[in-house]
Amino acid sequence: MAAASHPHSSRTVWRYPTFLTAGFRFYFLAAGIFSVFAMLAWTVWLSVHAAGGAFVSVPMGMAPHLWHAHEMVYGYTIAVMAGFFITAVPNWTGSKEAGAVFVSVSGLVWVLGRLSVWFSGSLDPVIVAVVDLAFIPILATSILGRLAQKAQLRNAVFLFLLSALFTGNLLMHLEWIGWTERTAASGVRLGLFISAAMIVIIGGRVVPAFTRNALNRIEYAGSMPVSHPWFDRAGILLALLAAVSSVVPIPETALGLICLGAGAVNMARLAGWKGWATLKSPILWILHVAFLLLTVGYIVYGFSLLFDLFSETAALHLLAAGAVGGMTLAMMTRASLGHSGRPLKVSLPIALAYLSVIAAALLRTFGTQILDYFPVMIASGLLWMIAFVLFTWVYFPILTKPRSR
Repeated sequence: MAAASHPHSSRTVWRYPTFLTAGFRFYFLAAGIFSVFAMLAWTVWLSVHAAGGAFVSVPMGMAPHLWHAHEMVYGYTIAVMAGFFITAVPNWTGSKEAGAVFVSVSGLVWVLGRLSVWFSGSLDPVIVAVVDLAFIPILATSILGRLAQKAQLRNAVFLFLLSALFTGNLLMHLEWIGWTERTAASGVRLGLFISAAMIVIIGGRVVPAFTRNALNRIEYAGSMPVSHPWFDRAGILLALLAAVSSVVPIPETALGLICLGAGAVNMARLAGWKGWATLKSPILWILHVAFLLLTVGYIVYGFSLLFDLFSETAALHLLAAGAVGGMTLAMMTRASLGHSGRPLKVSLPIALAYLSVIAAALLRTFGTQILDYFPVMIASGLLWMIAFVLFTWVYFPILTKPRSR
């Protein structure tokens, strides 16, 4: 906090730094920085093993690949969700936005969660779990209080999704504590499929709406984006069913068919949103591309289960790096401009960041099927880091300086 004093008074007034005054400011900045760190740590580990070496010890108590998966879902993605919900829910409900105190306290809990998981090799796993699991209930409580002021059934689903994310994180910690067996992988899948369901719901609202608004501004001569309620409901239902089915004991064939259905129906939704009309506007086309990667991700995952055409892990990365990575980057870049009073137009470095994260996802998913594993993994990690270094570099002044007038 910065101190300021009135020239005619000895009283000191404390002001929070700008980046703590709004949820999107702190969490988007934290997500960008942490994403680079987390991918750098994972890429360094891969590089050492690719060179034939090995680490004598690592700071985390779990296998590095599980740390990587956990932190990208329950560290990075959760941070972006927090920034989005803390900012969006007050707009949905007409309630007061969370202030600097809540952002600071909840942000501290998130940071402590990241530190506890990183140093989990030297900490009691129960303490690590308690610290890391504390964040989602704090976030959900803030959201619940605001949703209660203006009951909207369609937004109540987000509390269910946050509860499911908490459950997925819990499944991972229960295995690390030693109370369960083979639940960490289930926790990763649940967290990833719930994140995908979030995109199906929120993306289904904002992508056609943002596209329609932009096309209206330029007086587009063609037809406007359209949404069909039955497709919307079916797409959301199948996405939620895929998330639940990813952790319950059903045949892989059934889960594969559900994912194929989720991909096909949501692709049909996307086809009506006029994505081809946005090619001159990176801040718009990245939304369509990320949603496209979501639909293809469901289909590729379904193929991996039904026909063994892809490895399950590679297929999951099209959802993770492509859909979740692309959509979170798209939303952070757009929302930061809008809520800081800036024009909704991204710079060339951010357009390159969009391309870089897409390339990282495609390389990670398909490159490992035909090329050597370690070079592909390292190159994909570097592309991801380039995307988020560019984001952090361009958006640091936007997120840390007062709103543009």
